[in-house]
Amino acid sequence: MLVSKLKVFVFCLLLFTSGIAINAFCQTDNGDEINKKDMDTTVSPTVDFFKYADGTWLKNTEIPAAYPAWGSFYILNDENLNKIKNILAGLEKQSGFKKGTSEQLVGDFYYTGMDTAKIEEEGYKPIEKDLEAVSAINNLKEFYKELVKVQLGFSNPLFSFGSGADAKNSKMNIAQLWQSGLGMPDRDYYLKDDENTKATRDSYLQLMKKSFVLTGYDETKADNTAQSILDLETRLATTSMPRVEERDPHKIYHKMTVKELISLSPDFGWDEYFTLMGVKNPGDINVAQPDFFKEISNVIKSTPLDTLKEYLRWNIIRSAEPYLSHTFEEASFDFYGKVLNGTTVMQPRWKRVLGAINGGIGMELGKLFVKKYFPPYAKKRALELVHNLMASLKNRIENLDWMSPETKKAALVKLAAFTVKIGYPDKWKSYKGLDINRDSYFGNVMNASIFNTKKDLAKIGKPVDKTEWGMTPQTVNAYYNPQNNEIVFPAGILQPPFFDPKADDAINYGGIGCVIGHEMTHGFDDEGREYDAHGNMKDWWTNKDAENFDKRAERIVDQFDNYIAVDTLHVNGKLTEGENIADLGGVNVSFDAFKKTAEYKGGKPINGFTPAQRFFLSYANIWKMKTRPERMRLRVKIDPHSPEHYRVDGPLSNTPGFWQAFNVKPGDPMRMPKDKLVKIW
Repeated sequence: MLVSKLKVFVFCLLLFTSGIAINAFCQTDNGDEINKKDMDTTVSPTVDFFKYADGTWLKNTEIPAAYPAWGSFYILNDENLNKIKNILAGLEKQSGFKKGTSEQLVGDFYYTGMDTAKIEEEGYKPIEKDLEAVSAINNLKEFYKELVKVQLGFSNPLFSFGSGADAKNSKMNIAQLWQSGLGMPDRDYYLKDDENTKATRDSYLQLMKKSFVLTGYDETKADNTAQSILDLETRLATTSMPRVEERDPHKIYHKMTVKELISLSPDFGWDEYFTLMGVKNPGDINVAQPDFFKEISNVIKSTPLDTLKEYLRWNIIRSAEPYLSHTFEEASFDFYGKVLNGTTVMQPRWKRVLGAINGGIGMELGKLFVKKYFPPYAKKRALELVHNLMASLKNRIENLDWMSPETKKAALVKLAAFTVKIGYPDKWKSYKGLDINRDSYFGNVMNASIFNTKKDLAKIGKPVDKTEWGMTPQTVNAYYNPQNNEIVFPAGILQPPFFDPKADDAINYGGIGCVIGHEMTHGFDDEGREYDAHGNMKDWWTNKDAENFDKRAERIVDQFDNYIAVDTLHVNGKLTEGENIADLGGVNVSFDAFKKTAEYKGGKPINGFTPAQRFFLSYANIWKMKTRPERMRLRVKIDPHSPEHYRVDGPLSNTPGFWQAFNVKPGDPMRMPKDKLVKIW
């Protein structure tokens, strides 16, 4: 299950996104998408707009036990899952579909995933041969052979290897090496010593110990093995680049030859590794974190072979557990679900299986989804909004008072070069040659994983296919890819509360319009601005303009640093900088576009709210979210997006159109002081 690093900026990071079916989002009985029952009018919109717009909903909503959070994204994602389930109704009971069709691939995969009797009977037999092969390792040559097997199908022990566009030659794919190898989500879980982090480490040790006992170790051996793996992963964490530093594209671009890599990391058998991977001559390689790969050499040189073997064994077990019998699945959930996310029960079986299918052959699900649920008129209306927002951003760039004509010209060239993708790919991903059958659920998971990994590796040294998508059509999200200079909006998010072709403009511009503006702004945030119109990492700024940008961006870092996410943990303003810039830009760009509509110009209130007020209420509605504290602690460490409360209040406090709509005066909490006001794009 090797994952290459696609440098994209997504609208919302969601983990464990399956959910319970809810039949309505935010519409009232009379069809208006602004539901007054969700609002808390005891809170002034000039003090805390998130609580004003969503406060009663927040008070009355309980997060379902199987979820780390609950809100607009989760509800819509769950509706999509139910739509897919309806499509699949009966497919798993049928056989005889033509080999390679969506119906055959999805139906057979689903059938094996729902065959719990067979899965329970097999226990951990599906991985026994893999574990035996690791146990039989006698030397480093044999270790590399098994390492490759694990990276092709299971996870990324030590590091990840894949393909990706060359940051300075975006037309070509090159080999990419990235730090990896940790069983917990971030280096901080290994390195920090606060009570919560130490408790999480202890729980991780217990997961490893329990898993090893389930595969035949006695308690003492399992305990010692777990500690040795934690020590090894801590060593990897110590030399891992922090997430904030990874946000600087210059710090993760180090192109070198194989010879230079060997010189950097001499004790790892790179030639042998690449040959076993099927990439004998990888050519130039981007070694994203050179210091990490220096340490990989030291790890191979100084770590006992038995420890390396146990580390591989753990990577196999950890990755396989969600697809094995219930005892293993439950052990994994106890840590990754309960401890890290605060959930108390697992998702229903069918949703977990759909998650596996989506990860393995998601585009086949996408074909079935869009055929039934994404009409052509929705795509046409969404495209109209994109064009209107592009015109709005163009106008804002032209009228910036802090940027020189020279840099403005380059920015406008980049904006005009945006590729827009809406709904689903024009060319679907091919799964030709992938064997999905009715024999084994875990076998299907592995077959899909190996197939996708090899397909990724085959791109090395070949031109970038810019028709490819980085998300499936059913995904409730959107993204900007700087190396393709493209904005992408899957069909999954082009539904209420984000988008409704039949809704009034205030709702759509306040919802999907802000999403569109967000992704456009990513092309000009602190990371995206480092790439030119062709997707190459290239400086197209004057020194003075870059200095002006940095000063303005620093204000948004300071603003979000002061927000408390949970307990005493503050938002990391630097980690969330790009997303906060994009949120602010998205709101302003979309509101400017909305002001050109007949609805705004007419000024007719609906249910007591002016068009401008409805725009901002719609924006707050898409960020309706309630999150467990465990999940929020995880997000503070790994999520480049701020908590939803501040994705509403943060940008709106910097938005003059919002102040005017709700009569926010100087000194009010929802209006940033003049000396701290953030205005970038």
